[in-house]
This record gives sequence, C-alpha cells and structure tokens, in this order.
Amino acid sequence: MTFSINHPIIFVLVAIIVAVVLAQSVFFLVKAWKRGVEIGMDKKKLRKIAITASVFTIAPAVAIVISVIALSKQLGLALPWLRLSVVGSLSYEAIAAENTANAMGIEATAALNASQFVTVTLVMTISIMVGIWLVPAICKKMQNGMINLEKRDKKWADIFNSAMFIGMIAAFVGFVFCDVSNVAKGDFSGLIPVLVMVVSALIMAVCGLLAGKFKKIHWLADYALPVSLLAGMASAIPITSWLS
Repeated sequence: MTFSINHPIIFVLVAIIVAVVLAQSVFFLVKAWKRGVEIGMDKKKLRKIAITASVFTIAPAVAIVISVIALSKQLGLALPWLRLSVVGSLSYEAIAAENTANAMGIEATAALNASQFVTVTLVMTISIMVGIWLVPAICKKMQNGMINLEKRDKKWADIFNSAMFIGMIAAFVGFVFCDVSNVAKGDFSGLIPVLVMVVSALIMAVCGLLAGKFKKIHWLADYALPVSLLAGMASAIPITSWLS
C-alpha cells in the first residue's frame, strides 16, 4: 500500500481521538450546566453564558483553521488537525516540524515518506507532552515559590512573572531572526519572516487601537489574532517575491 500523508486510515485514527476530546468537552459542559442549576443559577443566564462562550470561540477557531492550512502542505491535513485540536499551537508545531525535517535533510517542498512522517509526528507529540509531564511534577512547587515571593516583595514577583513570559516569547521570536545574519552574505531571504512578523504586529496593533477607540467594533479585539495571521500570510507572498 502506497503511503500518503492524507490517507483515509490516518483521518479515521485522528477522528477517533478528536471525538474522544469532544466527548470530554460535552461531558463537562453537561456537568457544569447541572451544577449551575443545582446551586440556583437562572437558566436564562446559563443559556446566555453558553451562547456568548460559543460565539467567542469562533475567533480562536478561525486561527486554528488557518494554522491547519499552513501546516497541511507538508504534513497533510490529518496530523495538523490532530495536533491543533488537542495540545499544540502554530508557533510550536511549525518550528518542531521544520527542525525535524531539516535534521533529516528534507526540503520544505519535498513529500514525506512513511518513516519521515512518523519521525516528525513523534518529535511534535513527545516534545509538546513535556509540558504536560512537568505540570504535576514541578508547578505546585513553583506556584508556592511565587506566592512566597509575592508576599515578601510584590514588585519583584511581578518582574519575575514578566521576565518568564518575555523569555517564553523570546524563544519563538529568536527563530524569526535566526537567518538575518545571511543578509551580510547577500542573501535577503532571512528578512522574510522578520517583515512578515512586522506586518502581523502592525495589524494586531491597529485592530487593538480601533477596538479600543470605537465601541461599535469592540468585537474586533477578539478577532485580532486571525486577522493578523491572515494579513501576515498574505504579506508573505509579495515579500517573498521581492526578497527571493
């Protein structure tokens, strides 16, 4: 049987896993609804909360769909669908997949065989699970340490929190700038991800400013992420044509 990254068997396996995740979501949704009724919450308010929550899930869902499409060229549709439906994000998945492909000497446009596909899948899956394993192992101690630090000095606790967040962002931003040094050799392709990031950041800022200034379009703040993603992807086409 010829291997295909979009083989029906892969879709069936992924669909089973996604169905289990959806079943868990429905289970806890029903439990939460029943508990709300038990403690005397108004059913009309519960219904309004459920509708509002469902509407506000559209924005992140659009971003996820865009991410799946972005990863589907080399990884097919099934694997990105699984990764971004359970635990994952475009920033992590793209880097993990690209680094694995580079380590195996695979070009971005090359089709993956079965062995290469399994390798990429294992790296993406096992690596993201490190966070799941670390949470029960160290997070309670870290949280207690942060609480004690905040009790002693709230200012330094805020600085420490901000530093950890900036450090996490810097790990991904560094990947954007890793090829900028090639400009000195006459290769301007390293500027492509930088300029795409700048365009996305500007669009995100504009959406935030518009949403904050005009109350009628306050909803735009919730869709700033997918809008900036689309704008960044669209800008990559002329930028790549210009610098390649």
